[in-house]
Amino acid sequence: MSKFALKPLIQALFLVTLAGGVISHAQAQPQANGLQTGEAIFEVLASEIALQRGEAGLAYNTYLEMARQYKDPRLAQRAMEIAIAGGSPDLAMQAAKTWDELSPASDSKPKEVLVTLLILSNRWSDAIKPAIALLRQQTPAQQENTLLQLQALLAKAKDESDALRAFYEIASTVKIAPKDPGLLYTYAMSAEKVGRIDVMEKTLRDILRKYPNDVNSLNALGYSLADRNVQLPEAFALITKAHQLSPKDSFILDSLGWVNFRLGKNALALEQLQQAFAMKPEADIAAHVGEVLWVMNRQSEAENIWRQGQKLDANNPTLKETLKRFKPDWTRDDQTAKGSWDGRFAVKVIGLTETQNQGGSGGFTLTQESLKDVLEIRNPMGGSIAKITIMPGEATLESDGKVVTAVDADTLVQNALGLPLPARGLSNWLRGEVRAGSEASVDRNANGQVNKISQDGWDLLYTWSNTGRLEKLTMTRSSNIGSIDIRLVFDRPND
Repeated sequence: MSKFALKPLIQALFLVTLAGGVISHAQAQPQANGLQTGEAIFEVLASEIALQRGEAGLAYNTYLEMARQYKDPRLAQRAMEIAIAGGSPDLAMQAAKTWDELSPASDSKPKEVLVTLLILSNRWSDAIKPAIALLRQQTPAQQENTLLQLQALLAKAKDESDALRAFYEIASTVKIAPKDPGLLYTYAMSAEKVGRIDVMEKTLRDILRKYPNDVNSLNALGYSLADRNVQLPEAFALITKAHQLSPKDSFILDSLGWVNFRLGKNALALEQLQQAFAMKPEADIAAHVGEVLWVMNRQSEAENIWRQGQKLDANNPTLKETLKRFKPDWTRDDQTAKGSWDGRFAVKVIGLTETQNQGGSGGFTLTQESLKDVLEIRNPMGGSIAKITIMPGEATLESDGKVVTAVDADTLVQNALGLPLPARGLSNWLRGEVRAGSEASVDRNANGQVNKISQDGWDLLYTWSNTGRLEKLTMTRSSNIGSIDIRLVFDRPND
């Protein structure tokens, strides 16, 4: 197994912006144009006074409108600073885009900040275009430094595959210096994610020509060959060398077991893979252990280890691909999924103080067709509250004749309706599946039905009928505002 583990984002946006030296905390200075008028100066001062009074939204809107009116990038920068300080990344990105549009082409700071904000918000695909534009403005040394910063931010990505695909598109526009094997290795792993196995293999061989004992490259190249079931003698030699150099590495031991499996040495492969899983329980390794057990006609043991793998990370690509081949009833192709659910909901929020307690109830209808979800929310009397249309990377909410759009459906529903409903990927959860884009844990009963899913801070408990229909779903979450309890009861489950 290739070693490229990523952890979720924990740090706040402040850290990156402050480290980049772009937050000035100073008032924008009027240019020698319309800003010199008394009205403009008054608006700047009024915005700062509003900010001191806690009216950050008013200050933000005023600065952003003035930036567009007077074509002054510094006002947009100030609006961005206010949004960051207020913990509003979407508004900060909007202001950063305006800052970049109004700035001279030679000024790279706005692009640096915009790319950072997009990536810290896990919008890697949206960061591709401004990142490429930034690289084209830079010297080779500056380009290398930018790629190293992006490489460091990969560790904060929620979706490893999406982040690596974006990194490949960005890094492919420049020539990476061979003096940095770590950066080249990351580039090779990103090439694999977009299906450019030729680029991955060439890059890894380039690294090994200069650094023949680079353990990560030895393992990655050997594992790739073994996984594709090609050049197995070379794969075995590469992985064996990596294992000799790093005998306690569980990922390399997993690769060694996998190549032995490809070579038909099932008993030895199983021993090595089980040892690797004992050293470091990972969903990838569980997938491999299960496949060897299945081939050895030990299906119940294979299912048990796959259950453990799903508890660790049900969204792991290797595990999902393995289950698709051996246990298709445990997985589904979202491209062709269809369904419809109708029922009632009750929401209860227990705040940090009694005055913060709140709740609500109503009805809902959710329909799914391929990658499109439409969620209609009704009040207890049946009147329409909102209609939310959810597509990959975009959500639209219609309510009271108004239409609001956002990147994330959960944030959209919370901000527009004040309801902490997890709208994104809800159809997946109602099917007893994990939603895409983040790690998840799945518990199954003896019949293979899902009992519990834990994902994105939510714990989901399922109640199924004797005919296998979902009767009730309880969703709970602890947050900085208290605990959230949502109960769904179905009148018409997935017709």
